[in-house]
Amino acid sequence: MTMLVSMTAYLAMVIAACILNFRRALALFVLTILGIFFICWDFLMARYEDRIAESLSPCGKFLDTQWFWLKWAVWISLAAAIVCWLVFDTARQGTNQLISFGGLIMYVFLMLIFSKYPTKVVWRPVIWGIGLQFILGLITLRTKVGFDAFNWLGGQVQTFLEYTDAGSKFVFGDKYTDHFFAFKVLPIVIFFSMVMSMLYHLGFMQWLIKKVGWVMQITLGTSPVESLVAAGNIFVGQTESPLLVKPYLPYITRSELHAVMTAGFATIAGSVLGAYISFGVTSHLLTASVMSAPAALAIAKLFWPETEHSQITAQQAAKVEKGDSKNLLEAASQGASASIPLVANIAANLIAFLALLSFCNAVLSWLGNMFNYSQLSFEVICAYVFMPFSFMMGVDWEDSFLVGRLLGYKTFFNEFVAYKDLSELIKLRKAGGEKYIGGENQYLSIRSETIATYALCGFANFGSLGLVIGGLTSMAPSRKRDIAGGALRAMIAGTVACFMTACIAGTIYFFSTTGWQCFGLCSSAGPAGSRTFWCGAKPHCKDVFCVHYYYYYFKVTFSPFISYQ
Repeated sequence: MTMLVSMTAYLAMVIAACILNFRRALALFVLTILGIFFICWDFLMARYEDRIAESLSPCGKFLDTQWFWLKWAVWISLAAAIVCWLVFDTARQGTNQLISFGGLIMYVFLMLIFSKYPTKVVWRPVIWGIGLQFILGLITLRTKVGFDAFNWLGGQVQTFLEYTDAGSKFVFGDKYTDHFFAFKVLPIVIFFSMVMSMLYHLGFMQWLIKKVGWVMQITLGTSPVESLVAAGNIFVGQTESPLLVKPYLPYITRSELHAVMTAGFATIAGSVLGAYISFGVTSHLLTASVMSAPAALAIAKLFWPETEHSQITAQQAAKVEKGDSKNLLEAASQGASASIPLVANIAANLIAFLALLSFCNAVLSWLGNMFNYSQLSFEVICAYVFMPFSFMMGVDWEDSFLVGRLLGYKTFFNEFVAYKDLSELIKLRKAGGEKYIGGENQYLSIRSETIATYALCGFANFGSLGLVIGGLTSMAPSRKRDIAGGALRAMIAGTVACFMTACIAGTIYFFSTTGWQCFGLCSSAGPAGSRTFWCGAKPHCKDVFCVHYYYYYFKVTFSPFISYQ
């Protein structure tokens, strides 16, 4: 009865808010509709799941008998659609988009070549994982609704995180921003940890993780355990997410264990997401964190295919435990206290790694000076090693050196160091200074910044390697040998998953310019003077031999749905 009265009062409040000012109440209205939909869905599935499954079984049997032909028809249609889309879309952006797509294909083939069991690869999770990345990327980066929604969500997260400043100001004083990282960034981790603990106590996080995991399971065909952990890694860290399936870790297959570790390396925790955003890195982090989850499962199943039979059922994996807090206030206190080791670990690692980096650079400079190359440093070595990888993601060639340096920081130290350096490059670009000083590139283009943001969005580094081995070994001591034997492969797979997410971002994301150069495909056809001009300054290109002639009609037809930001 109390629940019914509360729900009635809430709906009355929503209706009143919408009547007073619908635009102002739009977010509340959308959240309410989504809540009602999922409540009704859970109710129907709880009561009529068996009946629904029975009524749909004839369709399932028909698909099973015809799947061989349908499968090839679907794959060929998808391949043709991707090729056509790339042709039309490349007409706007240029060849960099094709480089990103080529990089995606390259990383898939590299993982296949070095796969544990190349002949045992099941392509469904690989294709569906990449497909889900494309779908998520198209929704969030290319549709107006998705683009605006994630921009709005990024702004709301930024606003929400700013409430941390009240606590920081009270504890550290009015000049707490003088020590930006210690007193501005790290308190965000504490605040976010507290909020996550409260959401766990309410059961919301468990419900959300199970829903996302269910989507991955039915599309990718992965097991319930690895799907649930991959979904959990979108929101929590690489050592917290396996706790969702802790009772089953001793019994999962080696491929599933590898997928659990890969998911942790390929994503970042919600608690540190806010810290990276506070650096000034764009809200693309939200998209990257979501897109990397299916990529992790796709690469995990390619790099270490399943050769055993999974023993854990969906019903067993769905039993996710709630926290042990007695009430919401205790959950908040536990969340804040639990963040203390994390904050201390972040601060200690940054101090140690930056000091080590400074020492390494001094030694390398001393050695380089003997050969008249005093500028030799760890950054230079990393830049040259990772330069080809950054270029194949679609980064501009002149920016590949700087992005390679960031990838080196992320791999050999951690993503905090890399994002801190990226934030400095972003500040230099926004300041509008000279791009080249003494022949050296000083900052990145917007395209390169965006791709770098996606490539760095993961915990795949050597520091996390020890963390994962120690954390999982404590949860499943009987699997110590399997964990230690597969951890390095999982870190490599997690790194490649982040690179693939960056490739898809480079393929999909439309980078604004003042216009796009129009070149007719047949240089001898068409009226004189129509060969080259800026299409953005004209109604449309009138050269029938130019791709833009046809692209114009595509734009007019789909302009209500596609973002041209």
